[in-house]
Amino acid sequence: MVEVEADSPRGQQPDPAGPGTVARLVDRAADAFGAAEALADGEVRWSFTRLRDEVHAAARAAMAHGVTPGDRVAVWAPNSRQWIVAALGAVAAGAVLVPVNTRYKAAEAADIIRRSGAQLLFTERDFLGTDYVAMLHGSGADLGALRHTVVLREAAASTGPAYGALPWDAYLTAGTAVPDAERAARTAAVRPGDLSDILYTSGTTGRPKGVMITHGQTVRVYETWSRTVTLRPGDRYLLVNPFFHTMGYKAGVLGCLLRGVTMLPEPVFDTGRVLRRMAAERVSVLLGPPTVFHSLVRHPERDRYDLSALRLAGTGAAMIPTTLVEEIRRDFGATDVFTAYGLSESTGVASICPADADAATVARTVGVALPGTELRVVAPDGQVLPPGRPGEVVTRGYHVMAGYLDDPEATARTVDADGWLHTGDIGVLDARGYLTLTDRLKDMYVVGGFNAYPAEVENVLGTHPGIAEAAVVGAPDERLGEVGVAFVVPDPAQRPPAPEALTAWARERLANFKVPRRFHLVPELPRNASGKVLKTELRRAAREEPRGEAGSG
Repeated sequence: MVEVEADSPRGQQPDPAGPGTVARLVDRAADAFGAAEALADGEVRWSFTRLRDEVHAAARAAMAHGVTPGDRVAVWAPNSRQWIVAALGAVAAGAVLVPVNTRYKAAEAADIIRRSGAQLLFTERDFLGTDYVAMLHGSGADLGALRHTVVLREAAASTGPAYGALPWDAYLTAGTAVPDAERAARTAAVRPGDLSDILYTSGTTGRPKGVMITHGQTVRVYETWSRTVTLRPGDRYLLVNPFFHTMGYKAGVLGCLLRGVTMLPEPVFDTGRVLRRMAAERVSVLLGPPTVFHSLVRHPERDRYDLSALRLAGTGAAMIPTTLVEEIRRDFGATDVFTAYGLSESTGVASICPADADAATVARTVGVALPGTELRVVAPDGQVLPPGRPGEVVTRGYHVMAGYLDDPEATARTVDADGWLHTGDIGVLDARGYLTLTDRLKDMYVVGGFNAYPAEVENVLGTHPGIAEAAVVGAPDERLGEVGVAFVVPDPAQRPPAPEALTAWARERLANFKVPRRFHLVPELPRNASGKVLKTELRRAAREEPRGEAGSG
């Protein structure tokens, strides 16, 4: 058995050297790093001191708009300095942050806003041509307790009704009536055991579940993570991972505050723009899914840009070619390349592969357990398996979630009585304690760094009038890692839908990364004797089929 011992089964005490809560993190960063550059966003350049002042103003604004300790505040917007300030300000006022995926459609976002109980929403009116305010409020969806909507960045030519949404400046102005002493008292009252955020993640039931994480967990995990991956003062970190994701917000924004690193928010990943910005801003740290590095390494104009400042590159749990790690080190000059593995339920981190490991180890494993936690591979009966034997990956420690919001049954199924988080992933530990992921107990697959859950997609496809049944599986894809493939049984009473029409229909109802890249019409789905769909057979068929955007079986 290979494990790293945790301090306690589910301890959530913060590192004594840290600030204890996310609410006080920006104050601690200002005290430690002061005039050093904290953020660079276009022409805007802020020191850590200025960032603290901006966050304090946003905290007072949250209080002026009725946010009280424990209230939920949602953010449905792309990466920007306003996202950072709005989110940290709300948390400093005692709120619980609820990030919302920018790729969600109105119904998906409304479901999370309603079930989380969010009372305040930060969003935008023009992101990639979409007016989020109009899409949400114009949909007629039940938004539950939502009372205020604030537009972080108003488009220059916004048209159509604003549905009562407040401009960012007006939101901040209201906060001038709140004495800063009251803001400071509110921030000081936040405790390590209080919830800091609820991140929604889908499950095999197809309904997103709210993962509850505390301040103490967040601070301790990312103090440890940032130290382990070697973030350091003076680094310049291009934040391409979206802030609605743990790796964007916590391994990005919070990691920078913890280590005195300059934040460079990037709203959309565009290879050419990223290359230009990396050169102009002397970027030294870049994290992203393998598709990000694949695109950068192979860009035809890469050699035009001086990327020599890059020293640290990190990617996720997806299997990556050893050659890609070697290319990042050789062509970008990044001496340190690491991989990591985690899930929302483990505060985003379960294992980290050291950045100085050889290319094969970085590419083929996701490293060893997060320091201070335990990692095991177990058989279906819970027996701990020896090195080299595949089984379910389980982890235990201060990083394990407080539970799923309003879902104790799902919590009990995921975290057992001894505090072990059952990940649903299949892996193998080697004699050194390095973990290699080999398969998934669950059907989830990863599209360009985003988790996609077949049950959720299948539920939506099941509402199509021409579909009797649908089954979705993940299939390998060179660029995105994996993509969805749907096997559809047409309704015999209807005219069979064309695969191209199914793609267009799904894109109206699902975030783009969830939409299957290929549809196959089949007379029936393969099943076992008990009637369960044999997804192993479907995965095999998806892997072996010719690659095309759509198809018919």
